[in-house]
Amino acid sequence: MIKKVILAATLGVMTLSTAACNTVRGAAADATDVANEVDDEI
Repeated sequence: MIKKVILAATLGVMTLSTAACNTVRGAAADATDVANEVDDEI
């Protein structure tokens, strides 16, 4: 159950951060930040 919540939150954050980015480089940096946060939570 908790993994589903984390996955849903991650997908939501990735969607919002991708929408907020102006460049591909910025999107990659945001995706890396999200991945790092998920790793820290797990």
